[in-house]
Amino acid sequence: MSNFTFTETNIKGVYIIDVKSYGDRRGYFMETYKEDDFVAAGLNYRFVQDNQSSSHKGVLRGLHFQKTYPQAKLVRVLKGEVFDVAVDLRKGSETYGKWVGILLSEDNHRQLMIPRGFAHGFIVVSDHAEFAYKCDEKYHPEDEGGILWNDPDLNIDWPDIGEITLSEKDKNNPTLSTSRIAF
Repeated sequence: MSNFTFTETNIKGVYIIDVKSYGDRRGYFMETYKEDDFVAAGLNYRFVQDNQSSSHKGVLRGLHFQKTYPQAKLVRVLKGEVFDVAVDLRKGSETYGKWVGILLSEDNHRQLMIPRGFAHGFIVVSDHAEFAYKCDEKYHPEDEGGILWNDPDLNIDWPDIGEITLSEKDKNNPTLSTSRIAF
């Protein structure tokens, strides 16, 4: 019996993964990844890099992608809560330019599986968040691209949490129509 429930979103290839947690008076235990279960669900990825970030409320990271070396990502929250977004940039996709967003938190233990060909970003909605993700391609800093987080054509329904903190790079990302990126 699997400790994971895989639910495909309205965008083909993007999955919400609910994880079974076993708790008692000591705390809890859970598997966050098990290759056999993921492969059985059709998610056959070979992860090569793990990343983690720490951010305070209102920090928005994204929307990021790699142009030549796209990454599939399995994302989750260790502490706090974020609103996580994936934007379809796959050439010829019926959902090109569409997005999916979900709340990931330390309490719901949900994960989001984002295939290659997507821009990714998140905003911290709790006072603080620890965010972790696995990638199936290593990071190439010279290959990074981005889309403006509040691109009016994407019309992402970000939670209203007050002041947003962005990196200088993310403030200057182009819109999707300007970048014309497609994988």
